[in-house]
Formats: sequence, structure tokens, C-alpha cells
Amino acid sequence: MFLVLALLACAALAEDVSGALPGIQPMPTLPAPEKLLPQAEMTDDGPDAAEEMVESVVMELVAQKLPLSGVKIGIDPGHQAHGNNERETVAPNSTEKKAKVTSGTSGASTGIAEYVTNLEISLKLRDALQSQGAEVYMTRESHDVDISNQQRAQMMNDYGVDLVLRIHCDGSENRSKSGIALYCSRSNAIAEESFRAAEAILPRVCEATGAKANGIVQNDNYTGQNWSTVPCIMVECGFLSNPDEDRLLNDADYQWKLAAGLTNGIIDYIGARE
Repeated sequence: MFLVLALLACAALAEDVSGALPGIQPMPTLPAPEKLLPQAEMTDDGPDAAEEMVESVVMELVAQKLPLSGVKIGIDPGHQAHGNNERETVAPNSTEKKAKVTSGTSGASTGIAEYVTNLEISLKLRDALQSQGAEVYMTRESHDVDISNQQRAQMMNDYGVDLVLRIHCDGSENRSKSGIALYCSRSNAIAEESFRAAEAILPRVCEATGAKANGIVQNDNYTGQNWSTVPCIMVECGFLSNPDEDRLLNDADYQWKLAAGLTNGIIDYIGARE
């Protein structure tokens, strides 16, 4: 019975957590515990059989309640505190090489480094996804790391995730440029599935944030996508070179909106795939 009550408590907690995240689509409410717990005398096999039946019912309800139960999501917060200019190949069987990883850009208004913003968004996204039942894997949870783009892709390949989101912010010499764009590979084995995921995610994240949709870009320019053997999208969350968007991207409430929109898009993608 303690296991049953614990499962019910976990389900209730998941509902409370998801309710605290703005924009995540609502889920049905579990019945009250007394509606689920049959009286022992109403079964032929006694309390143990009754408890097993209740546990089965509760597990089914928990699975129904959390739309990302059993789904593995990878999050790669782009860049790191110190770049690594050593070279690595851009793609398997390629001779072209790029720096292993850079430290990224910084905010035109706030001056905050991109790698900091990327991680703040990513940690909120992790919490939002976990509230919906996802198993989440991070390439980094701190800034003082040295993980190349090839290594980041390989980490997620090894975890066997269903989808990787590479979280980045954009920059441009045109300080008025704004909006969200998604990037995925054009020609590798996971290109088609990555594009399908991007199609589901882009409208949801723009709906949640009110940001301009800058479309889905397919190319083979990025090491992190080229080495991925699982569906993979790079999310350019907005332009740090735009002073107004920079302030938004470094605002906690807006970061939660990004997390909620990305999560809803992933829920749509997973639902359509299944």
C-alpha cells in the first residue's frame, strides 16, 4: 500500500510542478485516491491482490498523465566558458575541420555571455521536460568544461535519446534582427526525422514567446548535427545582438516561456510519431 500511495503522491507532485510552468499544455487530473482503492473485502484474493490491482491502475494513470513518460531527451547547452580551438572533423568521412568548441557571443545590452544564457534556458527546459515525464540527459550543467561538439553528439548517441536539442542564441551585425530559427541536418540518416521534429517545435515555441519564426534551416555545416545518429535540432533562441531580445533572453520569465514552448513542441512531435 505504501508503494501505491507513493505513486499517487508522485503523480500529484508532477501535476503541481507542471502547473507551475507557464504555457505547458494542461493534463487530465487523476481521480482521488479513494476512487482508486478497492476495499479488500470486495476481492476474492485478499489485500495483496487488491494492492496489485491498484498499483496497475495507478501506473497506467501516471503513464497517461505524463505525455513524455518513457521518452529520452538530450539537451546540449551550447558553448562553454573557455573555447577550444583545436580542430576536429565536421562530419564522418570528411576532411573539413573546425574548432572543437567556442565560447559563443554575448549580449548587446546585458553583456552576458551566450554560454551562460544557453545554460540558464537549458536548465529550465530540463525541469519542464522532467515535469512531463521525460528522462533528460545534459551535456553540461556548468560552464567550466571542455567538451567538443563531436563529443557532445557522441554522448547523446550513447544515451540513445529520442531527440537532442542544442540550445544556442544567435548574433548578427544587423542589431534589429530578431526571432527564433531551428537548424537540422540536410543529408545524414537522421535529417528527415530531425526536420519532422523541427516542424512540430517551431510553431509552439513561437506561440509561447511571441517571437518571430525565422524558419527551419537544413544544412550540413554543424559538427554537432553531422555526428548525431539520433534526431537532432539546433535551437537559435533569439538574437543577443538585438538589445531588446538580449534582455528578453536573459529574463527568467521569458526563459520559462521558451522552455514551455519547446516542451509543448516535443509533446506534439512525440505524440505524432507514436
